[in-house]
Amino acid sequence: MDYSVIAQYFPKLLEGVGTTVELVLVSGLIGTLLAIPLGIARHEKNIWIRALPYAYIFFFRGTPLLVQIFLVYYGMAQFEAVRESALWPYLREPYWCAIIAFSLNTAAYSAEILRGALDSIPKGEVEAAQVLGMRKPLIYRRIKLPRAFAVMLPAYGNEIILMLKGSALASTITLLDLTGMARTIIARTYTPIEIFLSAGVIYLLLSVVIIWVFRIVEKRLNPQQSVKIA
Repeated sequence: MDYSVIAQYFPKLLEGVGTTVELVLVSGLIGTLLAIPLGIARHEKNIWIRALPYAYIFFFRGTPLLVQIFLVYYGMAQFEAVRESALWPYLREPYWCAIIAFSLNTAAYSAEILRGALDSIPKGEVEAAQVLGMRKPLIYRRIKLPRAFAVMLPAYGNEIILMLKGSALASTITLLDLTGMARTIIARTYTPIEIFLSAGVIYLLLSVVIIWVFRIVEKRLNPQQSVKIA
């Protein structure tokens, strides 16, 4: 184990951390915004309302994230309408292709988590709101969504961690995220054990931060539950 290589290139690895964190934050935000209407539609009893979200979720949960990244990065360029559109300067960039792929992927998983949380809400709470004269949009805004968000936090935290680890695939389309930077350094130094071990430690620390943040949020939203902060 050559510790001098780790000391020399560790600051270079940290340069890739910014891109990794940015990918997770931006795609996580976009994915959450997409997941809310998808999850609500999946929760509805009308089969015609549930059909399209179900197909979307089925596709993105049933195909590998790497394939989805390649479909976005290489696939969109095959359509002339896309190449001639005003969005092409962005869609040809690997960064935005990674954002699109990660956002669509995490939206599918988050929507299914939200659907499960909505299904777990006791019917008595909804019936009480209906007795008070609340309409469906108001019930979602005041009853269902706040309760569902509190219920889904642990599972959603796991999804964010999975997205953090999945972000390593961005390096396959030339992005210099943490993994991409590690591969670049290894190509120069031929020290895969030292560099990948260092990158793994950084991923581990990022995961610990995510777990810690979600436990704090969960404790605030569920004060009745005694959650110990690690």
